[in-house]
Amino acid sequence: MYYYVKGELTYSDQSTAVVECAGVGYRLTISLITSDVLSRKRGENVKLYTHLSVREDGIELFGFLSEEEREVFNLLTGVSGVGPKAAMSLLSSFSPDKLIFAVGTEDVKSLARANGIGNKTAARIVLELKDKVSGDLFRQSGATAANPDGTLFDAPKKSGKLTEATEALTALGYDKSQILSALRGIDVDKLTLEEIITAALRKFVK
Repeated sequence: MYYYVKGELTYSDQSTAVVECAGVGYRLTISLITSDVLSRKRGENVKLYTHLSVREDGIELFGFLSEEEREVFNLLTGVSGVGPKAAMSLLSSFSPDKLIFAVGTEDVKSLARANGIGNKTAARIVLELKDKVSGDLFRQSGATAANPDGTLFDAPKKSGKLTEATEALTALGYDKSQILSALRGIDVDKLTLEEIITAALRKFVK
């Protein structure tokens, strides 16, 4: 029904934004990450993409900074047992690209850290979405890296060592696309964690 609203941001807090359009104030539920951006835009014109949720207990309008954030929200609420509240909790803890990366690498542990998301829910999200984020949406997120010939490849499969290596490389300041590219082709099953990290670092300096 509503694709986006565009107008003056008259109010915002950690979970709510009010955008005035043609004399009408639209109240939108937003994520903490969106709230952080909007906190610096009070009184300015903003554009928020929307999703209208109609439930038995009421109607709620959700607002998103980008179409990608809204798309990830729609994916999450399509998972059995994940409602709008849980989806917004995840989007308050992860930017869309980082959330897609976590799902693509089956990083249940990181997803479960979001407020109100336990291990079972996180595991269900990975199970139901891992195939969906390995295609076009994964590419749109910027979390997919490129082969030398320019073709795109998906996230590597999950491994405990792979997850730890990814976290270690992230702590060193490398972004997700660089890490995915470096880990591509490394036989993580035959190498120790230290050897995986060393092999990835060698690729960074080539």
